[in-house]
Amino acid sequence: MMLPPTPRVLFLRQLVGAIRRDASAGRVVVAVDSGSGGGGATSGGVAFADDLAVVFREAGVGSFRASLGSFHNSRAFRSRLGPETPEAYYRDAYDYVALRRVLLDPFRLGGSAGFQTAAFDVVRDQAVEARWLTAGQDAVLVIDGEFPLRPSLRREWNASVLLVDAPQAAAYVEDAHPAEFASYLVDDSEPSHPRWAPREG
Repeated sequence: MMLPPTPRVLFLRQLVGAIRRDASAGRVVVAVDSGSGGGGATSGGVAFADDLAVVFREAGVGSFRASLGSFHNSRAFRSRLGPETPEAYYRDAYDYVALRRVLLDPFRLGGSAGFQTAAFDVVRDQAVEARWLTAGQDAVLVIDGEFPLRPSLRREWNASVLLVDAPQAAAYVEDAHPAEFASYLVDDSEPSHPRWAPREG
């Protein structure tokens, strides 16, 4: 089904075209750095990732959505050394071992390997019941959230999008320099008219 050609849809089609040209064939993982909205991804970043996945589907590519927020560590783990500071949140908020084990690694295997797009409910502070999915050989996974361009995760993505208008945690910026490593920089401050953002320097 063709989407109405709004400025947002037209821009996202350009972005999908660029990712499909630049990324390798087969399973593709796209990260959307949706900023840090006070202990979670910003709603604008989530909406951008949702819409990007829809435009991939419009292009005939099977697409799946996930959020880093569904791979949190428990509150008990995060507070084991005392009250959580912004630096401690950046260091300990997410369970990247689970992210790789149940989502990224099996998604890349292709074939009939099952993958899980969520492992933890941060509101209930408990693990979620496993729901395993499968996908076609040329599927794309769009995953949004905080800190996807941290040094330990950068190589997990075939492509990454940084929303330059989204607020970022200071510890993340100092450690990861996300604007230097993102594949694409996007200004989504006016969601109806997103646009490419220039790189500094």
